[in-house]
Amino acid sequence: MNKIKKIAVIGGGTMGNGIVHLFAQNGFDVTLVETKKEFADRAIATIDKNLERMLSKEKITKEDKDSALGRITTSLDLNNTVKKIDLMIEAVPEIFELKKSIFSDADKYAPDHTIFASNTSSISITKLAAQTNRPERFIGMHFFNPVPVMKLVEVINGLKTSSEVTDAIMTLSEKLGKVPVSANDSPGFVSNRVLMPMINEAIFTVYEGVATAEAVDQVMKLGMAHPMGPLRLADFIGLDVCLDILNVLYDGFKDPKYRPCPLLVKMVDAGKLGDKTGEGFFNYSK
Repeated sequence: MNKIKKIAVIGGGTMGNGIVHLFAQNGFDVTLVETKKEFADRAIATIDKNLERMLSKEKITKEDKDSALGRITTSLDLNNTVKKIDLMIEAVPEIFELKKSIFSDADKYAPDHTIFASNTSSISITKLAAQTNRPERFIGMHFFNPVPVMKLVEVINGLKTSSEVTDAIMTLSEKLGKVPVSANDSPGFVSNRVLMPMINEAIFTVYEGVATAEAVDQVMKLGMAHPMGPLRLADFIGLDVCLDILNVLYDGFKDPKYRPCPLLVKMVDAGKLGDKTGEGFFNYSK
């Protein structure tokens, strides 16, 4: 654990910039790796805005904000960056071939001691680890959105992940102010294996005309004490992401209970992805 000082986060999207924010705010030097300068600049602008929001709520001081931003650097060169780090966290879209390319490339340049982690929400850690020569130093760190706020980190052990690496990542997560929960590799892990079938069933309820999206969410909020209804949550996650995860579950288990609802497929095909496009099960364009 004491050797984990320099961090690289690959990808500056919603999850990636949140992970960078989290590490920098907690005293770690972190490098954000992106493919284009405009993407890196956009991620830094988002982190700045989120830190400014925390400052306005008096959760941090101006010195805290400036110190956090000062710990962040950006890079467009993955291979050179990983030569100098202790932990690499991949946070790119849920596309296996893309993740495979990143890990197999980075593996050639990273020091032997460097731990590789994936923020994947559903893809097999064991399968990703097999793309490298360090499966014993490969682990899942599944953060939840918004990363600086949500307490949970799902720590996923691949088939060959060493107990020392698991212990180090559990301790690191606690140092970040998170609550780490360890699980073994399986499609969807714990969170999405339980959550996505519920979301999918809620979509089927709308698809079959049982109730409106508003009614489904009201039942789950008022009757089941959910802080957010499953369809509002699906919009927040991104309907394309929900579909990707359900496909991973369906392919991984070959069980029809994970079959994505045709309405979800149709909405993704139509570009109605939820918050990110302004329209999903609910309208956010107003």
